[in-house]
Parts: sequence; C-alpha cells; structure tokens
Amino acid sequence: MKIAVIQFEPVFRDKEKNLSKILSYINNIDSQILIFPELCLTGYYFLNREEVNEIAEHSKGDVISEIQALSSKLNKGVVIGFPEKDGEKLYNSCAVTLPDKAKSRIYRKTHLFYRERFCFDPGDTGFFVIDEPEWDVKIGTMICYDWRFPEVARTLALKGADLIVCPSNLVTNVWQNALSTRALENNVYMAVANRIGSETRNGETLTFNGDSAIYDYNGGVLAKASQGDESVIIAEIEPAKTRKKSFNEFNDIFSDRRPEMYDL
Repeated sequence: MKIAVIQFEPVFRDKEKNLSKILSYINNIDSQILIFPELCLTGYYFLNREEVNEIAEHSKGDVISEIQALSSKLNKGVVIGFPEKDGEKLYNSCAVTLPDKAKSRIYRKTHLFYRERFCFDPGDTGFFVIDEPEWDVKIGTMICYDWRFPEVARTLALKGADLIVCPSNLVTNVWQNALSTRALENNVYMAVANRIGSETRNGETLTFNGDSAIYDYNGGVLAKASQGDESVIIAEIEPAKTRKKSFNEFNDIFSDRRPEMYDL
C-alpha cells in the first residue's frame, strides 16, 4: 500500500483557504493514506483559549464531516490536525477518517508543548490503534511533542500498530535524531508530517522546519522532504512485515522485555 505525507504552510486563521488546499490534495494524490500536519486547518501559534475557541471545530462539525465524506467517496484514509471544541474543552486534535466512517477516530494530543498549555486542554483519548483490514494495516496516532516520550510509540506498538502517524509543527532541530529510532526500537513504520513557514505573534517568531519523513521499520528513510518547500512524499509500505518482532532465532524485542525491572 502507499502512504503520502503532505508538507505545506497553512495560513494562520484562514480556515477556508487551508481547507480548500487540503481537499485538493485529498482529491489528487494517489495514495491509500494521506497524512497532514498538526493544526493545518488553522495554523498554529494561538496565544490564548479565546483565540482557539473562536475558530475551533467540533469533531462532528461541517469540516470534519466534509473530509469524512471525501474519505469515504475516494476510499482513502486521511489524518488531519485541527483545533477541536468539545463543550468547554479545547483540544489540539487530529482526525483519522477512514472509508468506513465507523472506524474513524479522533486523537487528542497528550503532551502539550510550550504555550499550548495556555490554549488547549491536555488530551483525554489515550493512545489507540485502528485496524483497517482492507489495506491490512493497523494505524496508531501521536502528535508532534508526543514523540519526546518513548512510552507513546511503545504503547502504540504494543497495541499492534504497524504504522504510527505523527502530524507535527516541529520547531526544534533534534527530532530527526529520535523519530527514526522510534521506528527501529518498535519495528514499525513512522510517518511524520511537519509543516513549513513561520508565524509571528507578539514579537515572537516560530519557524517550522519541514523535513517531513517516512521511516521504515528498521529506522531507514523511505522518503524525505526538504526543509522549506511545499511537497508531497510518498512511500510504499508492507505492514505485515512489522509484526515479526524477532531479529534472530533467539531474540524478540517484545517477548524479551522485562517490565517488572523497569521503573516507569
């Protein structure tokens, strides 16, 4: 099967323009699963909850419903970051829409980065895996700063993920050192959709460093974008190959674990 990672620069607070671009990509990319960046529907650098509340979407609102309808029509999976409103709560979320609407899920970011704590509530969905037998793939989801916590990828892998998708707005220069390792240490594919461009608020500029990548289950790079260009990267993956966790006749990275010895 083919997966695609889309790297682009969302326009801050211009939901209509961003959605138009996202829908165009979904319509025109030949891939079973398309992964977009974190908060790509609205842009990233909100200063407070009031700003988020003005533009946030309900998970069953018009925008996610439109993406779901297209997902079902085109028989494609879509992973898209958006600010979610649920009652009084505000979440940095991503929707995973699949052709069968009953399988679609919302993941809410668990670990909030930098000033996100002033804008969003910590996610409450926990980590889950979606089984899509039509493509013989099990999908796990995390968002951006979640990568800093190795427990996240390990939890998803232990739940059976073959592919971990990571919508992101990465601004540091250290994440590339770790995400290939997350793939290797769990024997899973990893797809990181980062954005490009910059946003300036109250005199502070955040610059997003691109480099979106798809890693194989040995940590090797299957496809990689540049730092500053809008681009689509596509790779073919074989999910079933991630399920054998042994690497010789004696060792298996999961059955060799000794949780009783770990102080977590």
